[in-house]
Amino acid sequence: MRLQKILIVDDEPGIVKMLETILRKEGYTSISSAFTGQEAMEKISRNPYDLIVLDVMLPDTDGFQLCQEIRQHTAVPILFLTARSSDLDKLTGLGIGGDDYITKPFNPLEVAARINVQFRRQEQYQNTSQTTEIYHFGSVMIDRKAAQLRVDGKEVPCPAKEFELLLFLADHPNQVFTAGQLYEHVWGYDSIGDEKTVTIHIMRLRKKIESDAKQPSLIVNLRGIGYKFIPPKQGETI
Repeated sequence: MRLQKILIVDDEPGIVKMLETILRKEGYTSISSAFTGQEAMEKISRNPYDLIVLDVMLPDTDGFQLCQEIRQHTAVPILFLTARSSDLDKLTGLGIGGDDYITKPFNPLEVAARINVQFRRQEQYQNTSQTTEIYHFGSVMIDRKAAQLRVDGKEVPCPAKEFELLLFLADHPNQVFTAGQLYEHVWGYDSIGDEKTVTIHIMRLRKKIESDAKQPSLIVNLRGIGYKFIPPKQGETI
């Protein structure tokens, strides 16, 4: 039995029912649903969910706008599930705080697999035997146990996958990883076609931790090779 609480937000009852059936077979017992944005926000304000599956096209609001509202309440993983499959839509969804993006029509088993991976990766980071629980990189502080990012002493909201990506980079300083390798390590499954997901998450992290996101000094891009996390030298500011 899995104790995590999942909220499915979609205006198509057939899709909601299908996902509920698959997830219950996977062992999830606490599954809620909402068919409008308003209903979703009412439930989110009253209940601490662990993951949200969110349709982009809802009858009363745009899912992208709803995602931004949700992010004011919680940093839990948000998986977009939508028929809008253009690169622009995907970049928009990931850019405003989504953690994953699945297009319709979809295989419900894939959705269940991605949800399982989200929770498994979270558990791995929470139960890690890594000795470093708190990182200090100049004005940036990363607290593993509290799942907290602070910059200049102020807490900075950081959605689940952004934080996991940042932790992975911090755990492997000065090592180069391709976007595909980062996707496989952090998201936990095949990277084919998903390198843009990593790129967007890197961009979002840079805006939070770099003094100049356009000329980053912590998360650097080696053109044609990949990304590398470079901790500042002792006494060096960023």
